Amino acid sequence: MPDKKNQRPPQTVAGASINSSGVIEVAAALIFHRGKLLITQRHAKAHLGGLWEFPGGKLEAGETYEQCLAREIREELGVEIAVGYCFAEITHEYPEKNVRLKFFRAELTSGEPQPLDCAAFKWVTKAGLDDFEFPAADQQLLTKLKKTRQGWG
Repeated sequence: MPDKKNQRPPQTVAGASINSSGVIEVAAALIFHRGKLLITQRHAKAHLGGLWEFPGGKLEAGETYEQCLAREIREELGVEIAVGYCFAEITHEYPEKNVRLKFFRAELTSGEPQPLDCAAFKWVTKAGLDDFEFPAADQQLLTKLKKTRQGWG
């Protein structure tokens, strides 16, 4: 039986949950509509500013990935979603931090996206993904998305 007094609880940085390995936990949504995928642009002054990504964000202490994703999409785009299955999980090491991203298929259940907490959003086709610059952490996912037929209509 592990010694619980020597186990460290997850740390938080600016409300984000960081696991015992020092990895920031992130949930992101793959929202398809009429054969297109929703992407969002990071604010210019944010980490990796100006790049495009899949909407979502950092887990807060005590949240599940699914709870985090529903909250983040509501805050970022002003819509409600139903979170589906985990499509991909990727761990990436940036020079200044490590992140673990879980990408979930999700479906819009109410509202129309608005750029509330992102610089912009776009609905893109599979071929259109190549027209946008994404963070390095998303490259494995982009390769997988381009190979799948699911969601693209």
